[in-house]
Amino acid sequence: MANNRSPNPHVVLLPSPGMGHLTPLAELAKRLVLHHNLSATIITFSDHSSGGNQQAFISSLPAGISTTSLPPVPLDDLPPTTHIVTRISVMLARSVPDVRRTLQAIQKTTGKVAAYIVDLFGGDTLSVAKELGIPQFLFCTSNFFYLSFFLHLSTLQESPETAEPLQLPGCIPLQAKDFSRSATDRKSDEFAWMVHHSRCHNQLDGIMVNSFEALEDETARFFREKGEGKPPVLPVGPLITYAGDSVGNNLESCLEWLDQQPDCSVLFISFGSGGSLSQKQTWELAVGLEMSGQRFLWVVRKPTDVSGGGAYFNPQSTSDPLEFLPEGFLERTKEKGMVVPCWAPQAKVLAHEAVGGFLSHCGWNSTLESIVYGVPMIAWPLYSEQPMNAEMLVEKVKVALRPLQTRNDGLVRKEEIAEVVQDLMEGEGGKEVRRRVREIKEAAVKAVSAGGSSYAGLAKMVNLWKSLGNY
Repeated sequence: MANNRSPNPHVVLLPSPGMGHLTPLAELAKRLVLHHNLSATIITFSDHSSGGNQQAFISSLPAGISTTSLPPVPLDDLPPTTHIVTRISVMLARSVPDVRRTLQAIQKTTGKVAAYIVDLFGGDTLSVAKELGIPQFLFCTSNFFYLSFFLHLSTLQESPETAEPLQLPGCIPLQAKDFSRSATDRKSDEFAWMVHHSRCHNQLDGIMVNSFEALEDETARFFREKGEGKPPVLPVGPLITYAGDSVGNNLESCLEWLDQQPDCSVLFISFGSGGSLSQKQTWELAVGLEMSGQRFLWVVRKPTDVSGGGAYFNPQSTSDPLEFLPEGFLERTKEKGMVVPCWAPQAKVLAHEAVGGFLSHCGWNSTLESIVYGVPMIAWPLYSEQPMNAEMLVEKVKVALRPLQTRNDGLVRKEEIAEVVQDLMEGEGGKEVRRRVREIKEAAVKAVSAGGSSYAGLAKMVNLWKSLGNY
């Protein structure tokens, strides 16, 4: 760990395990270092399953950002079927002593830590920062809508279940079926953990949200008005990984193929760093794409219900995901489609002029990338807060369409897939969401530019850290 002793504030960031958590906090660190003259240390967890992506990402970080890794945490006592929320939560709880030692070492190296920043799973470590006299902050890597829901979880736990939609201040009504997946079963371990995390954040000195006012005007306004006399809750987004930052094995073939396609003609299909479909749903999606007649670039993963699969993608799986596509599909669609196994350089793909739509799981990182590059979406949520994101994007922000589920088995049928793909790429629905996403894209650029609301929000946080630390 490099010596970062400096008269300027030094901040420490602790992302939860996983690239989806590391990436947005690293983008926040970049913004603080490159635009606000701070230095930063990112505390990471041992890279168990990212296929080396974490180390490659860390190596690309600019000067001014150092990293230090916590020792591996034993989780052998947890059953293999343990939900990812429980697994991450146990890992964070068991890492508290190591976080304390790490923060003490950073204090000795830097002289003083102006802020300790965690994401939504880091609440158990906040007491360590308080013990060491370091101000504590939350970076909500999702949006104001989910933050409102997250902070409401303890109230939800104590309330009777009802068929009435949940009406949070400044938010669209939320049906129970669209709750964050970890909150759909109030008797589950993952729900108990999320309530625990929400209660850990009562003593924060401030909250930053990876969103922007034009995207969530009413919800952001509620937090701003509610916050009078309280720690600030401020937008600082969109903070995303930009197209020039990604590399990978499929980079050249993807972009070369896109170079040969007409502008705005290709639907990009990807379910994020952790998403995968069942075997039957994979088939339905393949046939639906073929029926649509549209061009597509599809990142295919091994199905969840095939031996060795799971609820989340395993980058170390040795099976070829293309083996699970319908027989003859690749040959029949080779003139209009490209299928790549496991991974594609998403930011570069979304930035390409040939891409005119994004069938997405609605993870917040992917959502912000799609908005920043002006690509309308088809919402296909899988887990976590993705159902909430999808509902907001379709009903409130109106930058996405959503396929119908006409049966009770949870499958989206090939006919619905073909219909929504055709509508997005050629229909009236697509024209409207494409117009809307262009408006939101312009607002996103303004928000993080000098004078924008998110730029001002982050500057306000930096000034708060300076005042707390007497810089």
